[in-house]
Amino acid sequence: MDTEQRRPRTRQYEPAPHYPVHGDAVAAGWAAAAATVPATAHVLALDGPAALNWPAVAEQLQAALAATGRTVELADVRTAARPWSEVLERTETAQLQHDPDFARLAGGTLGDLLDPAALTRLGETGGDGLRVLYGPGAGLAAADLLWWAEIPKRYQEAAVAAGHGRHLAAPADEPTSTRRLFYIDWPLLDRHRDALAGRIDRWVDVTDTEAVTSVGGDAVRATARRLAGAPFRTRPTFNSTPWGGHWGQRELGHNPDAPSTALGYELIAPESGVLLGDDAQTCVEIPFQLVVGLAPAEVLGGRVHELFGTSFPIRFDYLDTVGGGNLSVHCHPQPETMRELFGWPYTQHESYYLMVAGEQSKVFLGLRGDADLDRFQHAAHDADAHGIGFDIEQYVQTFPARAGQLYLVPAGTPHGSGEGNVVLEVSATPYLYSLRFYDWLRRDAAGRQRAVHVEHAFRNLDPARAGDAVANQLVQQPRALAGGDGWCEELIGALPEMFFQVRRIVVEPGGTGPQRTDDRFHVLTVVDGDAVRISTAAGDEHRLNYAETLAIPASVGSYQVHNLGTGRVRLVKAMVS
Repeated sequence: MDTEQRRPRTRQYEPAPHYPVHGDAVAAGWAAAAATVPATAHVLALDGPAALNWPAVAEQLQAALAATGRTVELADVRTAARPWSEVLERTETAQLQHDPDFARLAGGTLGDLLDPAALTRLGETGGDGLRVLYGPGAGLAAADLLWWAEIPKRYQEAAVAAGHGRHLAAPADEPTSTRRLFYIDWPLLDRHRDALAGRIDRWVDVTDTEAVTSVGGDAVRATARRLAGAPFRTRPTFNSTPWGGHWGQRELGHNPDAPSTALGYELIAPESGVLLGDDAQTCVEIPFQLVVGLAPAEVLGGRVHELFGTSFPIRFDYLDTVGGGNLSVHCHPQPETMRELFGWPYTQHESYYLMVAGEQSKVFLGLRGDADLDRFQHAAHDADAHGIGFDIEQYVQTFPARAGQLYLVPAGTPHGSGEGNVVLEVSATPYLYSLRFYDWLRRDAAGRQRAVHVEHAFRNLDPARAGDAVANQLVQQPRALAGGDGWCEELIGALPEMFFQVRRIVVEPGGTGPQRTDDRFHVLTVVDGDAVRISTAAGDEHRLNYAETLAIPASVGSYQVHNLGTGRVRLVKAMVS
């Protein structure tokens, strides 16, 4: 990395927001966790993700329990899996079985992949020893204690991408793939975890299998209820990609030694976590979705909960191309395709808020009015199959990238950010369905041409998002909604087919902007200025710096946005319409 990328960050930004545990303290080490096991317990079930290094975890736990004087016997729950051919039949669909990139979200439960009789036999014990059942599905067996071993999904993805770990109910020699991890393992495990959440006795963060942290289950549930009544942040993370830029490194101090800070996950419900503990270095990271699942009406609001169940339906993330390259030009599935083919109940409508725009930067959005779609599809196929480049701007419109402008991207609309931009993506939560038309013949880390999805993309292309209608409908101008002395609020983006709307709060120096949730959650990001302080009617306060994202649960009710800087501050706010 060059000297310019290594320079100190220029913004105050908290990369590890953390919140106190209610009713317990975070315990460090396997010995501390083992000390909580009562002498009367004879079966301990340790459940958790499939991608975890289970032999290492079981070995560490066995040694810690043996040090307390217990005789410990291990039983691997993965041996209770149904035959792999049967597992595949239950988790794959004929339409996408051979698709290299996408699969339908798995339905059913984790228990469907296990043999109940084999699971029962594994839990049988005799004498005064302690039997430890470990692996995904252990919580389905009869046990005296239930623990959950948690590893954040970013580490699961890294392990699977490196060829480590196993998939749910898979044989040890079955190759791993992120496709199966994303669409099969994660949905099944999320539902499984949430179904067990009310009776888990201990949460163990096994990010480092030799230096774990843990906290009691009652305390996790009490803390989740507390979080559901006050503003809080999830832990942000940045990933690298071949098109990635360096704004996150230069301005926020993230991942200074990484190739790039392309994708910044500020709040993406399926992957985001919340850090619990008094010290950022000794925390337990629990899934954000767990907080939602334990208190859905309080977090989401009653009406939103009725519409979306326990799915937190809005996500905030960054697309950083400063010093990087153009994103692929892609679209997202039409609602029917998302439901019928991919298994999500709602689709991936998006919007781009330009936080930073390069002088010559652009945004790709919508079809040209004179686009020949047959020629477009032929060119896209030739690029994919034969490596023949083409001028995407013959078919897709571009707009100047303007800082502070919101660009709406309903499903089926071709789009992408050009190089030199920082996009705050304010979107529906589904995030794994970018159907690429063209990716500039870009190569991945292994030197292979990156995958595109020409057939999926053109099947979902909306030809109505073309010509003048794109500028008129998708590049909207702010409309005043409310205001007072030293503050105002604007609507900057809304469409009838998109279930969320994007607003902007502007607060002058020394000013305060009053807000109400009206029984629906808000998500806020400071997009201009230094920092604000959020204060609630219940007396909770939370500082929010530039580029940080905050969840405001519906149960908060009224709150105030106080400008802490010497200049004007702007916040993007998203909410379900």
